[in-house]
Amino acid sequence: MKRWDDAVTGRARVGAVVRPLVTATALVLAYYLLPMDERFTGGAAVTLVLGLAALLLLFLRQLRSISRSPQPRLRAVETLATTVPLFLLLFAATYYLLERNVPGSFSEVLDRTGALYFTLTVFSTVGFGDIVARSGSARIITTAQMTADVLLVGVAARVVVGAVETGLRRHRGTADGPDTADAPAAGDDAV
Repeated sequence: MKRWDDAVTGRARVGAVVRPLVTATALVLAYYLLPMDERFTGGAAVTLVLGLAALLLLFLRQLRSISRSPQPRLRAVETLATTVPLFLLLFAATYYLLERNVPGSFSEVLDRTGALYFTLTVFSTVGFGDIVARSGSARIITTAQMTADVLLVGVAARVVVGAVETGLRRHRGTADGPDTADAPAAGDDAV
């Protein structure tokens, strides 16, 4: 029985690495290959908001799967490795469309790579200053991204950790019996 458990854990680890890599690769390919000819209008802004709402729903669904997974840590890594690229690519597509349809929104013309680069510098708070938002629309969207970045890094990360802890407690409760589900494990601090 032990060998089967090790094999399942090994497969789960491989899956937790392969699935997000495949997903992130597919998302980046879609970003570069899908036609983005839409004008940046109210409809494009609504699409960004709807995309972020869909991302939030996906994230909430994945939180539930983390807490119910037999390997919650692996599932959490998989969740973040899927959610973060999708989040960044939504903003990159928005910046690309904005610059394409309202030239001069940024300090230089943004192609898809430039828009992704700008998104990553804002997300990482590096802010080299080589590309800056110039128009009001670009500044509003950049400010929205900064706010969402803080929420993603701070709040979402904490929520994921909480889901992992719930999953570990649930898994321990299943493995050790129902009476020990809420008891702290060796090395855990009792609060």
